[in-house]
Amino acid sequence: MTQPIVPVILAGGQGTRLWPMSRAARPKQFLALTGTTSLFQNTLRRVSNDAVYAPAIVITNSEYRFIVAEQATELGVQLAGILLEPTARNTAVAIAAAAAFAASRFGADAILHVLPSDHDVNANADYWLAVNEAATSAAAGKLVTFGIVPTYPETGFGYIKSPALVGSGVQPVERFIEKPDAERAAQMLSEGGYFWNSGMFMIGADSFQREVETLAPETFRAARDAVAQAKADLDFIRLDETAFSAAPSISVDYAIFEKTSRAAVIAVDFGWSDLGSWDAVWKSGTRDGAQNLTQGAVTLDGVRNSLIITDHPHVAVNGLDDVAVIATGDAVYVGRLSEAQNVGAIVKTLRSGKDTIAITETHKTAYRPWGGYASVVNGDRFQVKRLFVKPGKKLSLQKHHHRAEHWVVVRGTAEVTLDGTVTTLSENQSIYLPLGCVHRLANPGKIDLELIEVQTGSYLGEDDIIRIEDEFGRV
Repeated sequence: MTQPIVPVILAGGQGTRLWPMSRAARPKQFLALTGTTSLFQNTLRRVSNDAVYAPAIVITNSEYRFIVAEQATELGVQLAGILLEPTARNTAVAIAAAAAFAASRFGADAILHVLPSDHDVNANADYWLAVNEAATSAAAGKLVTFGIVPTYPETGFGYIKSPALVGSGVQPVERFIEKPDAERAAQMLSEGGYFWNSGMFMIGADSFQREVETLAPETFRAARDAVAQAKADLDFIRLDETAFSAAPSISVDYAIFEKTSRAAVIAVDFGWSDLGSWDAVWKSGTRDGAQNLTQGAVTLDGVRNSLIITDHPHVAVNGLDDVAVIATGDAVYVGRLSEAQNVGAIVKTLRSGKDTIAITETHKTAYRPWGGYASVVNGDRFQVKRLFVKPGKKLSLQKHHHRAEHWVVVRGTAEVTLDGTVTTLSENQSIYLPLGCVHRLANPGKIDLELIEVQTGSYLGEDDIIRIEDEFGRV
């Protein structure tokens, strides 16, 4: 290929199968599950080769817009655009909208590499060869999917039947197969000629849009109009809500790939995992001699074939086999590792309870575009939090109707605006913010600002914030 490939990264999912680490407010694509950078950042790095790729288009939802921008900035990666979905409508309209935007930005002949943001991929020489062959085929009008050579009878993936072989280039698709039961998965593995459907695609912007217009006209119109009527918001592009919401909620596989005569597959066997469950994380990681994978403060005794991850408390496990123990600051999951696909069921139960829904949606630590906060203790008419503010960032100018606050600086320098007066505080200094005052917190320094916030009052909810000015457009 002589023209750069345009990456399209899908980053709007709210997966539940990696609970309690993954939650609605910060799902797995933004977590560092395989190293020091998040899965989304790993995907960005993979498409940051200027010799192959143009700047990426990311499509996500509004709630994740600042996480996407922040994690791209951390890597120094420039994006072609961050498209915000106004509502969840699955992958067909999301990819169609990205194709329409790419055509307007890069031209109708643009070649798009559509990638989930939460997969673990070994981008070796075989990977780059497959990318090049798929792009050449997409330029000729094919809609190419990447088929992974299966290594075990997985029931959590869809499959593709094709005569393709690794190294044989792009080949026709015979049919797509739904997620099978264990017996059928083992049979397909034994027969050969079946591949895991990776959810990675290489498509031409124009050829894909024409197929969508023919096979899914409602989706086509919704995507076209949502992009045409989109509005800029800071560094983001908000797709038009009325137009986008008119699209049916359907995957690109059902809407297009299973119907089109242009579908093709390239068989690949580079390292790949969708990290869609805790057993997939275990399979993809480096295990010890007893086949245990651990992360964080963990002590094991007589444990085999298990996954133990903690981001806060020290976890000690004794005399167990085939277990997953996942511990966070406010929730712990324990189950059979071999049945980790069932985590979604327990999350559904938790979501149905008014006392447990919160632990499926937010972490004890909440992230904001300026930094974030962690809950320390909650009581009757009081709450204690740890706030952290990034260098050069500031919170909105705001006031509260129902609470007063005390701030104690424990690290860095705080610039506090209180009813128009600006005060600079250093470590071990504090300030009182009476109920109803107009205030703002900023970090003018070069290191993170950390402070302890004590809230007192009749109501302490996060919705008791009246924003007056905000550099992140949240007024």
